[in-house]
Amino acid sequence: MMITGAELFVKALKAEQVDTLFAYPGGQAIDLFNALYSENEIEVILPRHEQGLVHAADGYARSTGKVGVCLVTSGPGATNLVTGIATANYDSVPLVCFTGQVPTGLIGNDAFQEVDIAGITRSICKYAVTVRRRDDLAAIIKKAFIIARTGKPGVVVVDLPKDIQREYGSDDYPEKIEIRGYKQELSVPAGQIRKALEILNHAKKPVFLIGGGVKISHAHSEMLKLAETTGVPVITTIMGKGAIPTTHDLYIGNIGIHGSYAANTAVSHCDLLFSIGTRFNDRITGKIGYFAAHATIIHIDIDSASVSRNIAVDISIAADAKMAVSALLEKAQKLDTGEWLEQIKQWEKQYPVSMKTKGLTPEKIIKAINHVFDNAIIATDVGQNQLWATQFLELNEKKQMLTSGGLGTMGYGFPAAVGAKIGNPSKDVIVISGDGGMQMNIQEMATAVCYELPITICILNNGYLGNVRQWQEMFFDRRYASTCMRYRKSCPKSCNSPTECCPEYTPDFIKLAESYGAKAVRITKENEIAEALETAKHTLKVPMVIEFIIEPEENVMPIVPPGNALDDMILESEDKGI
Repeated sequence: MMITGAELFVKALKAEQVDTLFAYPGGQAIDLFNALYSENEIEVILPRHEQGLVHAADGYARSTGKVGVCLVTSGPGATNLVTGIATANYDSVPLVCFTGQVPTGLIGNDAFQEVDIAGITRSICKYAVTVRRRDDLAAIIKKAFIIARTGKPGVVVVDLPKDIQREYGSDDYPEKIEIRGYKQELSVPAGQIRKALEILNHAKKPVFLIGGGVKISHAHSEMLKLAETTGVPVITTIMGKGAIPTTHDLYIGNIGIHGSYAANTAVSHCDLLFSIGTRFNDRITGKIGYFAAHATIIHIDIDSASVSRNIAVDISIAADAKMAVSALLEKAQKLDTGEWLEQIKQWEKQYPVSMKTKGLTPEKIIKAINHVFDNAIIATDVGQNQLWATQFLELNEKKQMLTSGGLGTMGYGFPAAVGAKIGNPSKDVIVISGDGGMQMNIQEMATAVCYELPITICILNNGYLGNVRQWQEMFFDRRYASTCMRYRKSCPKSCNSPTECCPEYTPDFIKLAESYGAKAVRITKENEIAEALETAKHTLKVPMVIEFIIEPEENVMPIVPPGNALDDMILESEDKGI
């Protein structure tokens, strides 16, 4: 049977079991949308901006384990995806992004809304291709889904010229294809596993360092069993948090620039660092020469290119985290870690992660979220709100956190929550955002309202771009350059302290939310937190914004200053006399 390329596109999506498509129409994609018009098996979601669209597809993918799929037009439609493509690819999220393109005969002629999106995105995705022949369309789409979901997951960009969409050809869509030189599965090297176990069994001060790879491979139960079997304490990266329940006795906390004192100190003093599914980026290592300086380092990662790239390791194992941990479990044994665990617990008691400020604090807000929501997906934005969330959120098999770890993308949290709620309608979905990040994709409030998504949106409003302001306070002599969100032309340029003369903050989030058709409330007191969250939890069909007015100069502590070793931390603001 002969069908158009656009019709084959729809057939391919159905064959790949795509039931949700995040899409924004335009001239060079209109044939694809026409083919989708009568299709009842695929729900087409219309966000309000392409960046919001791709973050929504990302949140959908992270929260469901499925491949996220999006469709936009050429030119600005395609380039508006770039930040979201990089965000998802850095965090190994499986996405397939389809873009419309001008007809093949016009490519290279500076046609209206023509950009080389495959060329633009090639360095920030797993694979990018422009379809040049109608006969290749089916195989390319099949290849895109295979590459996106297998091995180390990532983003694939498929650029579809308009004439390819309209051209008639075979309706055949292959069940399987071979991709030359591409390994879909990695076996676990038994010899390396034996070596790793031998070193583990002789360690006196071991720690497991768990990254996002454990969560991506759905190895939560296996990782928990390995920790309990061996008695080895667990430390996580931001992306690894939740790999074991954060309330578990063996869980120590996050590592890194804003990691806990106990976690950072344990890594600095351990004799074995057993890392699974991490990249050892600069946010977690501190000064590289001092990172785990006394430890043998074992590194399991599905991407062999990530091993020894930043930190030299003693034993490397290129394997899927779930398969590797399962192999370790076969011969894992109980270790004598009692004295080591006691030392770590003392560090925890000595310097707990806690905010000493009275009144309405991010710690109290997030702990109230922990209490009110027991089956939830929490999407964070980026900035201080993200860091507080990673410090105080309790995560387990029923509570998942979505956040931009590798790229640190402001504006991620809210649209990611939209995608998560669409993919998980029975779960509570909460956003934790700052006032700065919330304004970057605030237009998706219309999406949430139109699709009747009861999302709880918690805005921690301090009137600043808080994370940058904190660095300006601590390391730049309080020179608050371009970080005050209430600044007006009439304000003195050198102002660095909010006063009673400050203009009213813009926007009024309450009025703005209500203008979209959402519910909203402003909270200024600690005793108002629980009631607001309970109201939001029981709000149906519309999102609810809770704006928390927090202390303008509240800081995220502790912090590892730039250039310091991981355990050389500033524990409280007073440590620098600020």
